[in-house]
Amino acid sequence: MHAKHFSFPNFSSNMISSATLTFLIFLLLISANTSDSSPESFVYLGCSQLKYNPNSPYQSNVNSILASLVNSASFANYNSFKNAFPASVPDQAVLYGLFQCRGDLTNPGDCHDCVADAVSRLGALCVGASGGALQFDGCYVRYDNVSFLGAEDKTVVYRKCGPSTGYGSDLSTRIDGVLGYLAGSGQYFRVGGSGNLKGYAQCTQDLSMSECQDCLSEAIQRLRSECGSAAWGDMFLGKCYARYSERGYTPDNGNDDEIEKTLAIIIGLIAGVSLLIFFLSCLSKFFDTKGGK
Repeated sequence: MHAKHFSFPNFSSNMISSATLTFLIFLLLISANTSDSSPESFVYLGCSQLKYNPNSPYQSNVNSILASLVNSASFANYNSFKNAFPASVPDQAVLYGLFQCRGDLTNPGDCHDCVADAVSRLGALCVGASGGALQFDGCYVRYDNVSFLGAEDKTVVYRKCGPSTGYGSDLSTRIDGVLGYLAGSGQYFRVGGSGNLKGYAQCTQDLSMSECQDCLSEAIQRLRSECGSAAWGDMFLGKCYARYSERGYTPDNGNDDEIEKTLAIIIGLIAGVSLLIFFLSCLSKFFDTKGGK
């Protein structure tokens, strides 16, 4: 699999054109202002510390199983695979892979695009790792040489709570009601709401329904106890998650303010570097007119 990447021009001259500067800023704006409601909104990433050798049979197997996940996402919201190394390879091992799209992504194209983007990011961010997992807002992708398919995992991998609204408030009461509904719904993907408050819960479909219920009960209990008075909350365990927010899937967690600050700093740095290059270029031309003296 090949990771997506941006190719920047090679600046060999002393001057940087305004068109090039605009191009750079435009790319930064595109990468920084990804819509919070997009299925490709990033949640968390994990990479195995164990590495494999480049151009090895293991790398070929990683590429193969990740390609299988992307292809399968064209017509399904969930699938899992395991690939064995060729028999000619000593110390044979098995590679496992899984993807799970959010239950309401009923358009196969949305699921496929999300999984394809996740696989691309894994290739770029977990270079040479024997295993990796990436959670987007709309899909989850994982591969590893250690068997995890069908195994319940209630380890907390990501947790985040919004600002407190205070216990006993109207929102706190509605949150408790929504989480209670999610805990009692017997589905792999669960949705509940109260007014503009929405809650979502899901587990990977390699689990049995009883294991799914057990995992989601743990996630919802933790979410209620640790974020129950917050305006929004996310609780992701190894094989399931529970979330609630007044803004849908992605809560207002201050990312917009951080993006604006980051863009201001980046644009300021680019402008400063451009002025410095312009000054050096003018200085060079001045010495050129003086015969290089």
